[in-house]
Order: sequence, then C-alpha cells, then structure tokens
Amino acid sequence: MQKITPFLWFDGKAEEAMNFYTSIFKNSKVVGIMRYGEAGPGPKGTVMSVTFQLDGQEFTALNGGPMFTFSPAISFFVNCETQEEVDELWEKLSEGGEKQRCGWLKDKYGVSWQIVPTVLGEMLQDKDPEKSKRVMNAMLQMNKIDIKSLKQAYERR
Repeated sequence: MQKITPFLWFDGKAEEAMNFYTSIFKNSKVVGIMRYGEAGPGPKGTVMSVTFQLDGQEFTALNGGPMFTFSPAISFFVNCETQEEVDELWEKLSEGGEKQRCGWLKDKYGVSWQIVPTVLGEMLQDKDPEKSKRVMNAMLQMNKIDIKSLKQAYERR
C-alpha cells in the first residue's frame, strides 16, 4: 500500500470516473468498490467509494455529494515520452471536458490534468537561457504541447 493516495470527491460519479480513467491509462485496474450498507448515509447497495490504479498509482474516489467540486489548484501532471502519448491522452481525457493552455485540460468530471512531454522540462532547464526562453515562449502559445514545435524553438538560432 502506498503511503499517500490521491482522494477524489465526486457527486455520484465515482464509479463512472474510475471506469473512464482506467480505460485510458495503461497498466490500470479497478482495485475495489465499497457500497453503502444499511447504515447509509447513501441508499443501500449504491457505490460509496472506489479504489483504482492508473499506471500503478493508486487513487480513491468517494461519492460525497455536491458540497465540493474540483479546482485547477490541484491537478494531475502526466509525463509523456512521445507525441503519440501526448496526443492520445489529450484527446481521451479532454473528451466532454475543456482543452486549456500550456498542456492543461479539464476532464468531463472537472478534474484538471497536465499532459506534458518530458522533453519540455529538459529544454526549460537548459543551461542556455535563450534556448529556455524560446521554448517557454513557444509553450505559452500552445494548448496541447507539440514536441516538434518545441524542438524547433529550442534549436532556432
């Protein structure tokens, strides 16, 4: 069991969200579903919480009601090795949600994600401040991050 587990609060859609997320990420699985019993507070037999793994990272989601909603102040940062991975995750996670700037998106449940190629961090940390600046400026113009455009900005003289 991992020491720290992200805990997500949904308004009746925890199981649906879990199934959505586990269908997108490789090496993912449903770990368990806990249902309300006689004591409630939800109707007996309905989903209270779910536990699942996304690429080995465990998450718990609760059907807690409408009192709390998601905010971009908390997001899930996904490191991607290839443009194909960026493209796939960007399209699948943003379906029914909202595509935003600089690799950010909000999924149909309101959860914020950052879909970022690992090469971006490497370029931004380059010892040549002009290269880093060009990459940052290129990234700030993007919604979905495009590795080819980042490399062009990086290599421009």
